[in-house]
Amino acid sequence: MTDRELLELAAKAAGMKNVKWIGGAGMAEMINPDKQSTTGSKGPIWNPLSDDADALRLAVKLNLSVQRYTYGNCRYAAMRRAIVRSAAEIGKRAST
Repeated sequence: MTDRELLELAAKAAGMKNVKWIGGAGMAEMINPDKQSTTGSKGPIWNPLSDDADALRLAVKLNLSVQRYTYGNCRYAAMRRAIVRSAAEIGKRAST
């Protein structure tokens, strides 16, 4: 699964609405979905794969208890990815 797919499913599990993939930076909630190209229409960037605070808030929101797995040499990245993968599974199950 790509990072984009993981983040889209995790956002769904977290109940985020009107989110849009904005590239490698992650997702952003669209403040005004009708004017996506207008400056100021995007809210803050959300990327629990790269941001510890976003990952922790996601884990708390979904009441996750997560064990990290090996992902490179960074334990923090491994934990963030484990949280997002768990959230993506919840989002995937909500789709079916």
